[in-house]
Amino acid sequence: QVQLVESGGGLVQAGGSLRLSCTASGDTFGHYAMGWFRQAAGKEREFVAGIDWRSDNTDYADSLKGRFTISRDNAKEMVYLQMNRLKPEDTAVYYCAISYRWLGRKIDEYTYWGQGTQVTVSS
Repeated sequence: QVQLVESGGGLVQAGGSLRLSCTASGDTFGHYAMGWFRQAAGKEREFVAGIDWRSDNTDYADSLKGRFTISRDNAKEMVYLQMNRLKPEDTAVYYCAISYRWLGRKIDEYTYWGQGTQVTVSS
């Protein structure tokens, strides 16, 4: 079993920044990648960013490139999402997830999920 716990969400004004953190614990051995997804009210969960646990490879949703940055700390088993120039449309619950397959963008490519952290961007 793997436990993922997100933190760092909150209320921020448009144009501001937030840094989300995700801590992984449990049987994480052999995982390939970690990703961030988000789900706005009434919408489907969507891919935000992902990072390969063994290399420097990262992937971002096209619409978020340049504003969001994913990074990791292997020793601490943590992954981060730096979000800059936030917009009201970034308001959502943000989830981290772990993949034992590859660095992908699809929900079913990720095995374990955290409970999510709410990000609200006011206009």
